[in-house]
Amino acid sequence: MKNILILASGSVAKHFIDWVDKKRVADNHYYVTNYKEGTLPEKVGKNITLLDIDPTSFSKLNHVITNTKFANVFVILEDKEDAEYTLKNIALINPNTRTVFVNQWDDKKMGKACKNITIFYSDELMAAHLYDHLPNVPLVAQNVGLGRGEIMEIHVPFGSSYAYRHVGSVLQRRWKIAALYRDEMQILPTPATMIQPNDTLLVVGKPRVLHSVYKTINKRTGLFPEPFGKNLYFMIDMRFDNENILMHLRESIYLLDKLENKSLFIRVFFPNDFNLLEKLKKFESDKVSISISYDSDDIDKQIEYDLHEHDIGLVLIGKESFEVDNHKEILYNLKKLVYLFGDRHLYNIKKCIVLMSENNKMESISATAFEISESLGLNLLLGDYDPEGEFEEKKITIEHFETLSQIFNIEIEIEQKVSNPIRKLSSMNEILQVLPFEKELNTNNFIRLISTKMQDLVLSVTKHPKLLVPFELSEFKEQS
Repeated sequence: MKNILILASGSVAKHFIDWVDKKRVADNHYYVTNYKEGTLPEKVGKNITLLDIDPTSFSKLNHVITNTKFANVFVILEDKEDAEYTLKNIALINPNTRTVFVNQWDDKKMGKACKNITIFYSDELMAAHLYDHLPNVPLVAQNVGLGRGEIMEIHVPFGSSYAYRHVGSVLQRRWKIAALYRDEMQILPTPATMIQPNDTLLVVGKPRVLHSVYKTINKRTGLFPEPFGKNLYFMIDMRFDNENILMHLRESIYLLDKLENKSLFIRVFFPNDFNLLEKLKKFESDKVSISISYDSDDIDKQIEYDLHEHDIGLVLIGKESFEVDNHKEILYNLKKLVYLFGDRHLYNIKKCIVLMSENNKMESISATAFEISESLGLNLLLGDYDPEGEFEEKKITIEHFETLSQIFNIEIEIEQKVSNPIRKLSSMNEILQVLPFEKELNTNNFIRLISTKMQDLVLSVTKHPKLLVPFELSEFKEQS
């Protein structure tokens, strides 16, 4: 339930309240000021609470705003001086209040001093609607398409699971982010465009899908592994590492228990140990289900079907299974998080670490690093280990992580040392490493042996579990 405050007086406000009352949006409750006669319709519904206050009074307005959490405040006042005082009051009470202001006086200065405001100029709106009826003039967005909800505008609130994500890291299946609006400017997004809080997304797709996307974008953070998907998928290939499968399953269930309202789907390929299968089945529950594939054909299609059917966001997999066949490519193309089991187990992990690399990669994985740290109660370390000691160019990345630290309310440890990052990583214990999941990620042992790339060498350290976050390097090369 979202609370909406409407500071109202005059004819425009009366028509708006009447419209709100007729539409009866079930998830909204409206608080309407009733300090001038002739503002309210004859009858109002149960979802409207009347407030007998004057919004130009700082003390009275402060009492209302501080006692109730409002998603939006609408300022629709017929008196210009009342509107000016009301906007000043809102800015003093909480400058971050998301305010919608109807400017009926064509005064471009009014409201511009407010930090988080959307201004509608009544004369311009009327002129725009009249203009739409001229011959040879293209229609504006509300009249384009089928008019059935296939074009939607979505505001990205603070705390959204989409905030601080690159557009390319979000799987857009049956929908698309067509445009992005920020600071009254339109941005045509590339995969490298970062979604920021307070952005407005123009999305296109099937109406039912868009409604689901809308709900996801408006969810708070702390819902890991969203927005990559909701549930967990433990992929078992019995050609490899059967002696550790039960341990990995317990690790998967441990992670499941740490998350909110998730399910774990287990898929077994190449079953060759029926005693082990019986042991696995004993772990089934309301939140854990097991499926076995006895046919080795079309494994790729089976994986893709499972991930879509069960809304999977995180795939848990052993290193050998990840490297064999096309599994790495499938998971990368589907934009899924991947948890690689290590020699150390997750329930012994004390710290989450991100090794410093290029700025664009760090931005891409930063939000996920904070979310997994929050979900598991881990300390977060940003490690800048450079053999040459070149730390100056990393300031932008550090500032980005410090900003997220305040948003997530999670302390972050930043360590800068002149040292070899692989040796430093190898010397650490009880850590979970978060790193970018790149298309060019080499899993071939021989290539890793001769490679000089950080992402190739990091995979050679097998004792630590790893969380791979989708990232496509070519997206950023196109912009340079």
